[in-house]
Amino acid sequence: MEQVIAVEKVSYSYHGRIPALVDVSLGIEEGGKYAVIGANGSGKSTLLRMMSGLIYPSSGRVLFRGYKVTAESLKDKAFLRFFREGVGYIFQDSDVQLFCPTVLDELLFGPIQLGVEQDEAVDRTFAVMRMLNIEALKDRPSYMLSGGEKKRVAIGSVLTMNPRLLLIDEPTNGLDPRTQCFLTELMLELNEAGKTVLISTHDLSLVDEFQPTVAVLSEEHGVEKIGSADGILQDEDLLLKVNLIHEHMHYHGQTAHTHRHSHYLYHKH
Repeated sequence: MEQVIAVEKVSYSYHGRIPALVDVSLGIEEGGKYAVIGANGSGKSTLLRMMSGLIYPSSGRVLFRGYKVTAESLKDKAFLRFFREGVGYIFQDSDVQLFCPTVLDELLFGPIQLGVEQDEAVDRTFAVMRMLNIEALKDRPSYMLSGGEKKRVAIGSVLTMNPRLLLIDEPTNGLDPRTQCFLTELMLELNEAGKTVLISTHDLSLVDEFQPTVAVLSEEHGVEKIGSADGILQDEDLLLKVNLIHEHMHYHGQTAHTHRHSHYLYHKH
C-alpha cells in the first residue's frame, strides 16, 4: 500500500528547549486506520499538527505522498492545494476551528478557498450537512451550538474539502456518550468509504472499538511501540509504563495488594 504520510526521525521542541517529540518515525498507508496514543503531554497533538503542515520539525522530515512538507514547499500554490485537498485536520477544541458567521458559511469556506465551483461547493455542503444531521443548524452562529454540534460542524468543514486523509485530534474528548458513539461510527464509515483516518487519543475504549494500528508515545516523547489495537491493549506492562493505566495498593490486615486500574473496558484484579 502507498504511504500517504511518512514521518521520519522527527524531533520538535517548543521555544527551542521544551521537547515535544523525540526521533519519531511513523508511516501512514492509504486506506488504513491509525491511532496515536499516550499520556497527556506525550506529543500526540504536536505530531498531528506537524502532519497537517501547521508546524515543522526541528529535525527529521515529513513527507506527503513522497514530497517534503516544509514552510518553503507550502509556499508553492500548486503543492499547497495538492496538500490541503489531501489532508484534513480536525482540532481537539472545535472553537479554534470555527470562525465564520454561520454553519453554512463554515462548510462552504474550505471548498471555495480551494477553487471549487460555487454550485459544487453548495452541493457538497448540503450533502455533508445531511450526513452529519446538521441541516437545521445551517443559519446558526457557532456560539449558539452545543459542544457536540460544534464538533459535527468542525468535521463537516473538513469533509466538504473531501480529503483522503483525516487527522482527528482527541475526537471524543469532552463529548456526551451519544455524540461519542456517533463520531466513532462516523469514523468507521468514513474509513470503509476509502478515507485514511488517524486519531490521537488517550481513550483506550475508543481504541478498542476503532481497532486501528496503534503508535504508543512515551512520556519521553518518543515512539515506545507500534502494533495492533488488541496487542497494545493486552500489554498492561506497556500501558503502565506510558502512564495510560495505573496501580492501586490496598491492605488486607498486614498484607499489601496491588492491582492495575484503567478507565478502559476491563478492570482486572
